[in-house]
Amino acid sequence: MKQVSEKTPPPNIILILTDDQGWGDLSMTGNTNLSTPNIDQLASDGVFLERFYVSPVCSPTRAELLTGRYHVRGGVWSTGAGGERLDLDETTIAEIFKNAGYSTAAFGKWHNGMQAPYHPNSRGFDDYYGFCSGHWGNYYNPMLEHNGEIVKGNGFIIDDFTQHGIEFMEKNRNKPFFLYLPFNTPHSPMQVPDRFWDKYKDKELEMFNRDKDKEDIPFTKAALAMCENIDWNVGRITKKVEELGLSENTIIIYFSDNGPNGVRWNDGMKGKKGSTDEGGVRSPMIMKWQGTLKAGKKVRQIASAIDLLPTLADLAGIQFETQKPIDGISIKPLLLDENPNWDERIIYNYWKGKTSLRTQNFRLDSQNKLYDMENDPGQCTDVFDKFPEVHKNLVAAKEKWVKNVVSELDEKAVRSFPIGHSSVFQTQLPARDAIGLGKIKRSNIWPNSSYLLNWTSTNDKITFDAEVLMEGYYEVDLFYTCAKKDIGSTVELSFKSSKINFKINEVFDPPLLKNDDVYQRSEGFVKEFKRIKVGTIHLEKGTGLLTLKATDIPGSQVMDFRLLLLKKL
Repeated sequence: MKQVSEKTPPPNIILILTDDQGWGDLSMTGNTNLSTPNIDQLASDGVFLERFYVSPVCSPTRAELLTGRYHVRGGVWSTGAGGERLDLDETTIAEIFKNAGYSTAAFGKWHNGMQAPYHPNSRGFDDYYGFCSGHWGNYYNPMLEHNGEIVKGNGFIIDDFTQHGIEFMEKNRNKPFFLYLPFNTPHSPMQVPDRFWDKYKDKELEMFNRDKDKEDIPFTKAALAMCENIDWNVGRITKKVEELGLSENTIIIYFSDNGPNGVRWNDGMKGKKGSTDEGGVRSPMIMKWQGTLKAGKKVRQIASAIDLLPTLADLAGIQFETQKPIDGISIKPLLLDENPNWDERIIYNYWKGKTSLRTQNFRLDSQNKLYDMENDPGQCTDVFDKFPEVHKNLVAAKEKWVKNVVSELDEKAVRSFPIGHSSVFQTQLPARDAIGLGKIKRSNIWPNSSYLLNWTSTNDKITFDAEVLMEGYYEVDLFYTCAKKDIGSTVELSFKSSKINFKINEVFDPPLLKNDDVYQRSEGFVKEFKRIKVGTIHLEKGTGLLTLKATDIPGSQVMDFRLLLLKKL
C-alpha cells in the first residue's frame, strides 16, 4: 500500500452524510430488503468501521463532525428555535482545510445555524447550496439558497445536491478540495422518484424489526426506496472521481447522522433515532482512499464522529490549532496499521438529558443498565451483577462527564438572530425563527420549513428576536401568499425607532404541494411563495424585536408569511 508521507499530494476529501439512515438500511450490513451496490462497493474498496458512533439526532452529529468536539460543548441543544446553532468560538473542519489551501463546498442540509455568522459561508465553506434548516417540506424543485441568495432547486433534491458536487469536483480537479455532501434523506417527508418507488410499492419485505408489530411497513418501504436513491447518487460521485482520474488522491467518507427514523430492520439493535441506545447512535461508516487504505479492511475498534476532524487532518498532513481542545482523536493507526497499538476509550452519547456511554465491550445506558455488547448486541440482559466493578467505573465516568461536559450546555441561553454580518450580503429571517403572537398559527408542528397563517387581527404580530450587527439601511424583500379576497392589507415593519409601511397588493395564491408523497406525512405541507420588495428600513445596531404587524385588514386575513430578506445597502 502507498504510504502517507509529507511528499504525498494533499488528498481531496468527499464527506457524504445521510439523514436518518440506520445501520441496517444497507445491503452490505445484511438487509435483503434493499440493494445498495454502490455503497457496498465503496466498502469493498475501502475500510469499513463496524463500530462507529454518532449522536441520536441531526444537528448534534453535524456539530460533532464539524468540530471534533461533543455537541454540548458547542452550544447545540436542539434541532430548531436557534438551539441547533454552533457556537461562534468553535473551529470547523472547513476552516482548517480552507486555511490549508483547499477549495471548500457544502451542498445539502446544514442544520447548524442559518443567519451569518452561523451560516456555512461564514464557517469555512466557499460555496454553499441547500437549506440551513432541519427538515424541508418538499423535495422537488424546492426553494433553496445558493450562497445566501434564494433560488429554485432543479429536480429531486438529492440528485440536485449530487450534481452540484459533481460540478464542484470538475471545477476543482487540479487543486485540493473539501466537499461536504449532507444529504437530507431518508428523512421525511417521504418523497422519492418513481423509478425507485416503483420497486417497493408492491414489494413483499423479507426482514423486519425485532418488534415487528410496531413496524409501519409502508413507511419502511418508502425509506428503503429513498436509500436506494442515495445509493444511486453515491455511485454518481464515485464514478465521477474515477472519470476525473482522482481515485488515488481522494478520500471518500460515507456515514449517517443517527439511527433509523422508524421501526424497521436494524440488525436486532435496541433503539432508533432519538435514542442513546446502540440502534440510535451506531452508524455505518466507510472510508475509501484507493491505494492508501487497504481495500476490504474492517475496523472493530470503536470510533466516533468527533474523530473525523483530527483523522482527516492527520491523513492530509495538516497541522492545525483550534480555539478549544477537541474531544476526538485521530484514528489513522486503525485505518493504516495491521496491528495498531490502541488504548481503551469511552465514547459518550447525549440527548435531552439522557446519557449513554460505549466502551469496546460494554454499553452503560441512560438508566445505568450495563450490557455486554460483544455477547448481547441487542441490549437484552443487564449484566450489572456479573461485572460490578465495570459498572461502578462506568457510572463514575458518566457522572464525571455529565459534570464536566454537559454542564457547559446552557439551554436557556438567549441568542438573538443576527442581521447584517459582514461575511454575507443579506440575511434571511424565515418564519421558522419568528414568533407569531395573537391568533397567528404555524403551518407545521415542526418549525423548520413552516410558514405563518391565520393573521386576522391588527392585534396580531410576527416578531424576531434580532440583533443588528451593522447599522445602516437595509432593502427588505418579503415572501408571502395572499388570496384575491384578502388583497389590500397595510403592514408595518419596525425595529426600535425605525418603521416602514407597505401594502399587499399582488395576488399570489398557489395550492399546497400535496402530490409527491409516497407515504402520508405527519408534518404540514408547503407551497410556493411570491417575492416582492417592500421598501428600505434603517436599522440601528443592537438587539431588539423586529416586528411585523398589520394596521389595516380589509379582507379576512393579511397573508401567509414565509420569509424576510434584508440586504445591506
